[in-house]
Amino acid sequence: MKIGALLATVVLAACTTSSVGPTATAPTPIALFDAHVHYSADARQRFTIDEVLAILREAGVRRALVSSTPDDGTIALYERAPEIVIPILRPYRGPGEIGTWSRDGTVVAYLMSRYRPGVHRGIGEFHLSPGEADLPVVRQVVAMAVREDLVLHAHADARAVDELLRIDTRARVLWAHAGLGESAASVGALIDRYPRLLVELALRSDVAPGGQLDPEWRALFLRHPDRFMYGTDTWVPERWNALVDSAESARIWLRDLPQDVARAIAYGNAERVFAAP
Repeated sequence: MKIGALLATVVLAACTTSSVGPTATAPTPIALFDAHVHYSADARQRFTIDEVLAILREAGVRRALVSSTPDDGTIALYERAPEIVIPILRPYRGPGEIGTWSRDGTVVAYLMSRYRPGVHRGIGEFHLSPGEADLPVVRQVVAMAVREDLVLHAHADARAVDELLRIDTRARVLWAHAGLGESAASVGALIDRYPRLLVELALRSDVAPGGQLDPEWRALFLRHPDRFMYGTDTWVPERWNALVDSAESARIWLRDLPQDVARAIAYGNAERVFAAP
């Protein structure tokens, strides 16, 4: 009986110790800098500023590069949360200007009147088709960006972004969606050619289909870890509802990269490029 009682006491003590001992904690999710966010007029009708900022915080987005149609939405967000929002200035005053801005002689004057030095850190996101980079309006926008040290956020295919980069070798271009339909090989070829080309990955589900990082994209990230940025693109209001899930999906494939590369893509590269002047 004494031996049995002693064993019971030992077992009870072990269980008690186990129940109050240190427990494993989940790793802190990697922070994100979202390099492609819009808060345009349609989104402002659906989501208040407080709701938008709550979504960003829930997603673990500590900084966001924001452009809007019109620019009022961006500035409203910035004035509420300048520690989170980094404004860039879109050349669109309304949704119908996506395909016409590059031929609209009033665009440059609009940008100059709206531009706030030290607040706006870029021009875009703007859409550019092959053959448009040589238009006078586009060339003037590039000249403004170079003069003011602003990043050009361009939604373009490989040919159009190549033409844009040829205008002035001093220009810095952030390539929206990595060209959207361009292959890793095509993106890599342009990055190899242009040292001032940066790339954000909004809507590029092919980077990690099914949550598994594609080998070609992985190799490209390892070859150029300082060129890529995370992004989502809230181009329609419904995209705000997907922002948290998009962030969690990205964290899955980011874990397949070396930690320093993952941190660079998640937030480091964007923070370096868009650091306060």
